[in-house]
Amino acid sequence: MQLVLPSGLSAAAFDRALQQFRSIVGEDWVFATDHDRDSYLDHFGFDQAAHVGSAAVAPQTTEEVQAIVRIANEHKIPLWPISRGKNFGYGSAAPVMSGSIVLDMSRMKKIKMDIENGTVLLEPGVGFYDLFDYVEENDIPYWISPPGNAWGSVVGNALDRGVGYTPYGDHAARLCGMEVVLPDGDLVRTGMGAMTDSPSWNMHPYGFGPGWDQMFIQSNFGIVTKAGMWLMPKPETIVSLDMELDRADDLGWAIDTLAPMRRSGLLQQSPSIGNWLRAAAVLTNRTDWYDGLGALPDSVIDAIRAQFGLGWWSVNLRFYGYEEVTTAMAEKVKSIFASRTSYEMKQGIWRDGDPRELQPFAGVPITFPLQNASWHGGRGAHVGFSPALPQSGDAALAQFRRTFDRYNEFGMDYHGSFALAERHITNVNQVLFNKDDPDMVDRVDRFFRSLVNDASEQGYGEYRAHIEYMDLIADTYDFNNHALRRLNERIKDTLDPNGVLSPGKSGIWPANYQNERG
Repeated sequence: MQLVLPSGLSAAAFDRALQQFRSIVGEDWVFATDHDRDSYLDHFGFDQAAHVGSAAVAPQTTEEVQAIVRIANEHKIPLWPISRGKNFGYGSAAPVMSGSIVLDMSRMKKIKMDIENGTVLLEPGVGFYDLFDYVEENDIPYWISPPGNAWGSVVGNALDRGVGYTPYGDHAARLCGMEVVLPDGDLVRTGMGAMTDSPSWNMHPYGFGPGWDQMFIQSNFGIVTKAGMWLMPKPETIVSLDMELDRADDLGWAIDTLAPMRRSGLLQQSPSIGNWLRAAAVLTNRTDWYDGLGALPDSVIDAIRAQFGLGWWSVNLRFYGYEEVTTAMAEKVKSIFASRTSYEMKQGIWRDGDPRELQPFAGVPITFPLQNASWHGGRGAHVGFSPALPQSGDAALAQFRRTFDRYNEFGMDYHGSFALAERHITNVNQVLFNKDDPDMVDRVDRFFRSLVNDASEQGYGEYRAHIEYMDLIADTYDFNNHALRRLNERIKDTLDPNGVLSPGKSGIWPANYQNERG
């Protein structure tokens, strides 16, 4: 990509800033060629040319991050911090606002583990594979909580409220204590970290006074350079229960059966009910089944399900801990389901010492599910739409029907799941498309906007957003004339008067870039 500079920034000021960055991080760690810019594009997005960084700089220490932020303020150059740039389906490494300089923290890879208490202090460049290898090679009796595709940063995933499949799958909730570079280059530690050398920094989540950790999640108020996280103790056993539901409408009663178990703690992790395409899109391509236009017809869906032995929905439950407890919990769940349905529940057990299944629910990072992006062929891509809704079977079924109708209307193949947290459901919709098909790209954009409109009419908000749609999603949070956005931007302008950190992140725009909104 050719060089694009933010409005109001001269080429001379840009060049001076790059020279200053080189004096901080070294000549090899400032990237400003066309090829360099290409490597920070959103390769899973709609229009790569809409979100282009002007350059990238890769620090290795917190002190270097501070120095870079101060230089950015001097020249009023916007920065776009990334951990590893692997937030596929949500923007990857690309900035919301073209011309921003990508602050690439993938070199910051320090790990400090407190084995006795099961906490770990991480820098943002530590990936899920890095942490997994560290734990396994040092025979540490704890497990990580990987997401479905584990390319990315552990800290970065948590800061965007990413999720995993173990009982510790709410990653943002497992954060405890941060080190943050503020927009003026100042450094703060949250919680107990506000005391010098506090031994409780990554154990007690609050400290004294306001708790600021949430302030730096999905925001552009600071750059997290270290974060504490809690890891799950290695379980003695995992008992699995898997069930296939034959009819699409089985979703409603299944949700109503699972929800009380999740609220009571009988289910420890957030179970996911996913449709047949989740498996088929990873193992095959669409042309293996159908080469016609429009969404897959029922006859093809039936053939796919028969080939892989899939229901319309699949339910996967896992129980972690001591064998007497996990087997008892599984039997209780089976008895509850037996009173509602004749569908078979397949039961399995893993015991400590057995080979671990290569799956996120077993604490093992994987990447092969990303294969689903090639479902349509060409340069495969995807974008996620995942609104939060009440924990109700009727609400989930109505949401499914609305969304399924939209998939059919726009000629897309339905790829959806419903994950049960303790009090809500996240309806995860994967929108798969071929970037080499201009008509499909246009349809996907209109389709996505329809999904947002449908959900917002029900009062259902998206919990994270692709960079292309951050303003669109922020606009749906409209109570009292968008009071939340107004509050966010008051804080933004106070902390970051030059607007140098991530303008447009989560729909939060500084005063000097308000004309870029939308």
